[in-house]
Amino acid sequence: MTQKLALITGGSSGIGAAIAAQADREGYQVALMDTNAEGVRAVAARMKEGVALVCDITDETAVEAALSTLGRTPDLLVNNAGIVRFEYMLDMSVETFRHILDVDLTGAFVMSRAVGRRLRDEKRGGAMVNISSIGGITPSLGTNAYAAAKGGMIKLAELMALEWGPLGIRVNTVSPGFIDGGMSAAVYADPRTREIRSNAVPLKRLGLEQDIAEAVMFLASDRAGYVNGHNLVVDGGLIHSVLSQVPRA
Repeated sequence: MTQKLALITGGSSGIGAAIAAQADREGYQVALMDTNAEGVRAVAARMKEGVALVCDITDETAVEAALSTLGRTPDLLVNNAGIVRFEYMLDMSVETFRHILDVDLTGAFVMSRAVGRRLRDEKRGGAMVNISSIGGITPSLGTNAYAAAKGGMIKLAELMALEWGPLGIRVNTVSPGFIDGGMSAAVYADPRTREIRSNAVPLKRLGLEQDIAEAVMFLASDRAGYVNGHNLVVDGGLIHSVLSQVPRA
């Protein structure tokens, strides 16, 4: 049986690196794509058969060239790359807003289309997983284009599932909650913030990068073979807890 290939964007650290490690443990050959050359090469070196691709996912030409170097089409694509800048929209420049959308949303489209076309031409199926956020479902103040992009990733996966399902390509989304790692690592360095946010989650703990990795690999597996266009929220029940945070009369 041919070894499957997983391609993870934003794989130089955090959740992307955790997903890569889990894919490696589950027997995938792992390719990682990131603009952070040193970081992505370091993570790839920890894999059994890791490949590092230094590439900007918003650059169509660069993406096509990077995919060509792999020699074959990924069986699994994880659109994890993303950036965030906390700023109120009245103070935000159009350039910054567009840049965040470009990386967080357009980049996922560029990657998915490139891999999807290859799978279509090869007449074989595959799996794709977008990493969104609960912020794409219920935004918080100051998350501006990040929230808009993450909401867009959920709808993007739904549309791709409709269009590409007949080709045997399943597309789903994972929406993390409060994760102790990745872009949020600095937030939880503050003990008070850590305590407040942990207590807000019904499971009374922050999520781990590994929690997200497990969810992604489930959606990629044959166990989820009939799951398509779904958004799997991995937040310990947080998104359903709003009313429990508000006291009754």
